[in-house]
Amino acid sequence: MTTLRQVLAVPGMTPLLGISLLARTAITADGVALTMYVLVALDMSYAAAGIVVSALTAGVALGGPLLGRMIDRRGLRTVLLTTLVPQIVFWLTVPVLPYIILVGAAFAAGLLMVPVQSTTRQAITAMTTAGQRRAAFALESVAGELSYMVGPAVVILCAATASPSVVAWGVGAAIVAGGAGIALLNPPLRAKDEADGEAAARPRRREWLGARMVAVLTMGFGVAMLLSGVDLAIVATLQEVGQLSWASVVVAVFGVTSVVGGLVYGALPRPMPTWLLLGLLGLVTVPAGLAHDWRWLCAALIGAGLLTAPTLSTVADAVSRLTPAGVRGEAAGLHSSAASAGFALGSPIVGAAIDASVPAAGFAAAGLTGLLAALVGSLLSRRSPAAAPSPPSSSQEVEPCDAGAPAP
Repeated sequence: MTTLRQVLAVPGMTPLLGISLLARTAITADGVALTMYVLVALDMSYAAAGIVVSALTAGVALGGPLLGRMIDRRGLRTVLLTTLVPQIVFWLTVPVLPYIILVGAAFAAGLLMVPVQSTTRQAITAMTTAGQRRAAFALESVAGELSYMVGPAVVILCAATASPSVVAWGVGAAIVAGGAGIALLNPPLRAKDEADGEAAARPRRREWLGARMVAVLTMGFGVAMLLSGVDLAIVATLQEVGQLSWASVVVAVFGVTSVVGGLVYGALPRPMPTWLLLGLLGLVTVPAGLAHDWRWLCAALIGAGLLTAPTLSTVADAVSRLTPAGVRGEAAGLHSSAASAGFALGSPIVGAAIDASVPAAGFAAAGLTGLLAALVGSLLSRRSPAAAPSPPSSSQEVEPCDAGAPAP
């Protein structure tokens, strides 16, 4: 774990990951908080709650590239302070908004969601050397898994013992606190050798958004769809056998193994191609549908868990390597949008497969989605090996989205 310790020793890295973890935990739970509010406080249906959450997710997906472009042009603090005000207004007023207004306000809040994940990834790229970057993104993915494990569980627990309105205020306060913390920390988004001159120029979109970048974004979309589908398939499988109460245990095992996989992968001396990791993740997900007991399901998902954080980290690493410094914010926003779209579409697609067949079909659909995204990503990454320029600091590295071809 020497490499991981070296990454944490980078000045500013530990507080950045810590503040990011706080904000991402709250952002991970914001959909659950709104769901609990609509279900309990408004006494409305799951469909009504789903519409609010979908509006929030759609806003996040659309707002990511726009906020990223603003960061490239105006700087980090300006954008963070611009997004904090709408978050304060939205979460404070959630308990008094009529349902129809709540839907529109959720979309607006998503559109101006504090860009914690994308700015953290930009800062990691700027603060680390090419040799440290893979381990740094592995730690960032581990933080994401921890936020996924903690955030929704805490919100559900609090909603059972406190008012859903108070829970919504708490989630909003954590989002604002995390965004304000990053604004105060103000991490660099460009390395010292990228701050001036040609590296700071903004290239035309067609110069960097080529086949290889599209390949990486496609794989980011695919892994998000897979993970969203796996969550739903777990619930459907355990509900069929009358063991739904064990779903939290299965999800926790999945999350813990992902954390372990991320830490191990970050310490390895060589990276693996993104398409290979995603393809393996898809392959090991399909047979999880054979499990018909929570214990066997835990065992069946260990392989998928071990591959989850490494796959997520290689996607983030590939985006950073393929993006010139002048458009890093926009690229990070596109990455976040691709992931948001994948999470939004994964559950309906897998849910349709489950409704048409059996819960095992959910794991099959999720795994095949990952395999298809890996195949498309592999083909696209070979289509134009020199299509996208990589940042100067990574010019001697192997692109993790390729099969081992030398970077341009």
